[in-house]
Amino acid sequence: MNDYIAGEVRARGVHQVLSPVVDVARDPRWGRIEETFGEDPYLVGEMGVAAVEGLRGVGKDPKLGEGQVLATLKHMTGHGQPESGTNVGPAQISERTLREVFFPPFREVVDRTAIDAVMASYNEIDGIPSHSNVWLLQDVLRGEWGYQGAIVSDYYAIEEMVSRHKVAADIPEAAAQALGAGVDIDLPDGISYRTLPDLLRQGRVSVEQIDRAVRRILTMKFNAGLFEAPFVTDAAPAIASDGSRGAALARKATEKALVLLKNDGTLPLSLPEEAAHKPTIAIIGPNADIARLGGYSGIPRNRVTPLDGVAALVGDRANIVYSRGVAITGSDDWWGDEVTLADPDKNRRMIAEAVDAARNADTIILFVGDTEQTSREAWSEDHLGDRSSLDLVGQQNELFAAMKALGKPIVTVLVNGRPPSYLAVDEGSNAILETWYAGEQQGNAIADALFGRINPGGKMPVTTARNVGHVPVFYNHKPSARRGYLFDETSPLYPFGHGLSYTTFTFGTPSLSSASIRPGQGVTVSVPVTNNGEMAGDEVVQVYLRDLVSSVTRPVKELAGFKRVTLQPGETQQVDIAIRPDAFAVWNREMKRLVEPGEFAVMVGPNSVDLAETRLMVTP
Repeated sequence: MNDYIAGEVRARGVHQVLSPVVDVARDPRWGRIEETFGEDPYLVGEMGVAAVEGLRGVGKDPKLGEGQVLATLKHMTGHGQPESGTNVGPAQISERTLREVFFPPFREVVDRTAIDAVMASYNEIDGIPSHSNVWLLQDVLRGEWGYQGAIVSDYYAIEEMVSRHKVAADIPEAAAQALGAGVDIDLPDGISYRTLPDLLRQGRVSVEQIDRAVRRILTMKFNAGLFEAPFVTDAAPAIASDGSRGAALARKATEKALVLLKNDGTLPLSLPEEAAHKPTIAIIGPNADIARLGGYSGIPRNRVTPLDGVAALVGDRANIVYSRGVAITGSDDWWGDEVTLADPDKNRRMIAEAVDAARNADTIILFVGDTEQTSREAWSEDHLGDRSSLDLVGQQNELFAAMKALGKPIVTVLVNGRPPSYLAVDEGSNAILETWYAGEQQGNAIADALFGRINPGGKMPVTTARNVGHVPVFYNHKPSARRGYLFDETSPLYPFGHGLSYTTFTFGTPSLSSASIRPGQGVTVSVPVTNNGEMAGDEVVQVYLRDLVSSVTRPVKELAGFKRVTLQPGETQQVDIAIRPDAFAVWNREMKRLVEPGEFAVMVGPNSVDLAETRLMVTP
């Protein structure tokens, strides 16, 4: 997908993208969680590497090929667990947690790709804003990891060291701090770095510092071939883009991303062969007749709404009735500063209309969730996007209750950018399909999943909190966490890695390529997986590790490998997953990374809860 994106971008004369985001997201209140790959450092690292390889090519060659673009790794770091879940909040994170959780995705991309740029994060770590953090950007990124590319600022972040963080008295001082920390480019407008000539004359920055930044910027331009071919001379590829190949890829990406959270057998829906027995399907909800794309999205030339997708698939074999049910917000403008919920009285009148529309339906498909305004980046106090609640906003729960009262089977389709902590919906739905913001072809892919043309096989990349008071609720917690609450339980609504299928899979007993290894060695985990159902489907085999006794506390489990496989009915496949040697390493009490001898639990299963275990010994 990223390879195709790069080709479309380059055809328009753009040579650098601000992607991918490899923030490890550990707070669902944070509106930017929708931009991330999930809560697990291994998962995020693998997705980040794949994204960079798609954008700028596989391997360490810094030169861009045809149809490739410079990639920017963001945001360095701790951005995904801000204090109180609000964007730009301090990262109250220890060095150990930084090294165990938040650094690894960045390190993987730096080690395995020719990443061109790294963007510093808005937040502070241990009292030091990232854009002036010499330890973070120089000692760790450049020193320990050997990164040689450019470091770019987030938008207006250097000025925020004056206006927000209060660590600089004025913009020139902030510019000097950022340049001294190794920030090479001041995005987007260069407001701070326009003061560099004066700072140079005053002796507050050096020629060597400026030369260093210029050298890195020029290197990017040379690697992109801009001195040989600075302009697009053939507009035909740009004009021809977004054709059938792109639409097919967008549809496939959506199909792979859908997650079946719950199903009592209601899905997949069936259609009669004879038109004389037409069922009536009620399509209800504020997210049914709109193709939501989430924040930072352009406007595709073509996009298919869920209502359009269902109607196209069904044709004349069913009667489709539609009602919006409620409006969520007064506007869908992601850029708009003010966010107001829709009028409750108008919504209740719309709910009554939806009840009338669905009264004689055989099945209700209800589309609820977020809008581009209810989950987004909060880039200022006047443009907010984080939330103190994780449930549906507005009158969506009232709409669900009204549909439930009709006594019809309810299939709930979630359209959202954050984990769906919707307790009433979870309890009352016959089936729940999580679609996220599913792209321009979402309507066709969602319809295919609802009617069994495809079999959902996606897994949850985040834990779904049962209660906002449980946050943070990530799966790879320490043993002393999650002791319990009065009047509530600690289990998540849906665990990390969860996802159902229209078929059933069974896992055999896992085995290891070796019962013992030495430090610096990896191991291969093998497990037979069988499709016991009558429909082909995908299963994601997941491998977790736990160091049973260690010099410092370790998480109860950590993802160390996964593989998505497609199995035909009755087929058994031996799935082999190689675990890298560094998966067994720990940052010890002296903050040295090494592999300690001892016993490891190796756990294999379809999610982070339902796991079979075997043991591995690491010998001195």
